[in-house]
Amino acid sequence: MHRSIADQTIEELGGPRSVLARQRRDHAELDRLLERCRSTTGPEQQQALRATWQLVFPHAFAEESVLWPALRRAASDGEVLTLRVEEEHQEINQLVTEIERMQPGDPGWDELLERTFALLDRDVRDEEDLLLPALQRSLDGPALQRLGRSWELVRRTAPTRPHPVVSRRPPGNVAAALPLTLVDRSRDALDRAALGGQGAVATGSRLASRGLAALAGAIERLPPVRRGEDPRTSVGTGAHGASS
Repeated sequence: MHRSIADQTIEELGGPRSVLARQRRDHAELDRLLERCRSTTGPEQQQALRATWQLVFPHAFAEESVLWPALRRAASDGEVLTLRVEEEHQEINQLVTEIERMQPGDPGWDELLERTFALLDRDVRDEEDLLLPALQRSLDGPALQRLGRSWELVRRTAPTRPHPVVSRRPPGNVAAALPLTLVDRSRDALDRAALGGQGAVATGSRLASRGLAALAGAIERLPPVRRGEDPRTSVGTGAHGASS
């Protein structure tokens, strides 16, 4: 069995621009953010949670759009491996959607957070121990660097919030990228304004963010953004799948 990418040097991973090295850097940042989430409460925890989601969802979106299709093409066991992680991503999307509908202190809040954190930890282990080593076995160094550039470009321009109804695979997730990115990043700016503002500014920003959340929910239900979905990662188009 190939070594986990957690145990390899940067040179073994194909250099700092390799997709393997880029992934490991993001995973290290996720570990740091999860520690902040677990060790804080109140507004500080809320800021840490928002930073965590803004790391997690673009990272996963870029994996589903760029990395996992490449792994399915390159490795005989790529379908089995990628489905395993796509199911984890789907569950994370659903859990965070539920979290964002709640307030700290609500019944079940702490348990839901711990379930999400544990699943994120497991997802990192599966990627570093199974999927990324399989990708490493299948591609040479230059190919890993090219894939790293593609993954980074998508990651920097991807949606930043959970969207459980959108397909976890192309072409649906690719079709969803632009509209949901525009909505999510506009909501991020509005939420920052609400947090830092007072009175009418804060109220108006919160209302505008909620309106954009409804728009994101409508986009999720469009048939083109559900194309390519595996039935095992589908939650349907009911209210449960709407964005928060």
